[in-house]
Amino acid sequence: MNKFFKETIIWIFNLIPLVYLKIVWNQLPDKVITSFGFSGGANGWTDKNELPLVIGGIVIGTYLLMKFLPYFDPKKKIANMGDKYLSFRLIMTIFMSLLTVYILYVGSTGISNQNLLFGLLGLFFALQGNYMQTLRPNYFLGIRTPWTLENEETWRLTHRIGGRLWMAGGTLTILLSIIIGDKLWLSISFGIIIAIISIFPIIYSYSAFQKNKLSK
Repeated sequence: MNKFFKETIIWIFNLIPLVYLKIVWNQLPDKVITSFGFSGGANGWTDKNELPLVIGGIVIGTYLLMKFLPYFDPKKKIANMGDKYLSFRLIMTIFMSLLTVYILYVGSTGISNQNLLFGLLGLFFALQGNYMQTLRPNYFLGIRTPWTLENEETWRLTHRIGGRLWMAGGTLTILLSIIIGDKLWLSISFGIIIAIISIFPIIYSYSAFQKNKLSK
């Protein structure tokens, strides 16, 4: 998949939420659910007439941020990632697009599906975990602890383990979203997975750094 094709896909997914908003506009209530709590229930609403600005701002803001982020990297390490960083942008864009469409779907139908939401999050974690293993040291992306930023070998080992853990956690989240029907147990399971994939890489990075320091 060449650079031009990926950039085109990014723009297509950027436009999907706006197109879908136009399609469901007449079915949307005056107040539309736009955020969800940890349990998957609604906890935030936005005026219907503000949605085009909100979604347009998210689409344009996210695109510009990720497009120009490499220019803010003092050591230009993100720019040197080339196609790998473009893949990261593609993953983020697809996820944001699908999440926005899901929110609009819930707003237009009143039907929320916690399992679908967690399944989408699981897919995101799995894809990011696969990408994470190829990530080079930088100040903006990845598992940035004092120890990974201090030592390149610690960064490599942490992102190899952390990436695999994210892939496993994401895959498990998808499976649980299919087989668990109880919202409470699904939320608890998701919380445990998030805690493990978030905390373990930090602890591992410290351990790997100490081992590397002792070996010298």
